Amino acid sequence: MRVAILGAGGTIGSQLVREALDRGHSVIAVVRRPEAAAGLPEEAEVRLADVEDGGALGDAVAGADAVVSALGGVASGRPEVVVAAAPVLLQALPEAGVPRLLVVGGAGSLEADGVQLVDSPEFPEAWKPGSLAQRDALAVYRAYEGPLEWTYLSPADVIEPGERTGSYATGGDRPVRDAAGASRISVEDYAVAMVDELERPRHTGTRFTVGYA
Repeated sequence: MRVAILGAGGTIGSQLVREALDRGHSVIAVVRRPEAAAGLPEEAEVRLADVEDGGALGDAVAGADAVVSALGGVASGRPEVVVAAAPVLLQALPEAGVPRLLVVGGAGSLEADGVQLVDSPEFPEAWKPGSLAQRDALAVYRAYEGPLEWTYLSPADVIEPGERTGSYATGGDRPVRDAAGASRISVEDYAVAMVDELERPRHTGTRFTVGYA
């Protein structure tokens, strides 16, 4: 399969590039600046595009069977980019002949006791800008009625680099928690889950989440 990964230079994006390549897929690594591609495997084809420019984005993902958006914007101080990019992706990808979109989402819109995590009093203030932006982006995808097949994957409460175990549990709108009540996933196993969904679609047109049970 030929897959284009947006935000390929980020922590999650770069791991998605490696996971997809390791499984034998052809990867287009889409970044906004050439230096963002430093350190990516040389097997990835690097293309430049600003995700808010629909024409440039369409050219960058041309020929892909699917696009994975690993945009975040938090590190650059622009978490709102995920909201701005959502309608662009929904329009540009079908025009470019790409049938599928998989989105690296946020965990803040997951629910516990009927309340979204980002709205709970214990939710860390530092995480709110990115989480609120991701929640708004999810609302854009959920309202979409066009031909693009989209999937939104929320990580666990805590996602950080660690070990690739190849094991995880899935959930819907509630976090996956282990026996101790913790919700976590490694970046490596999150990438495993995303590429699993890429290869065997089970959550088209909806959001799902992953974590260690």
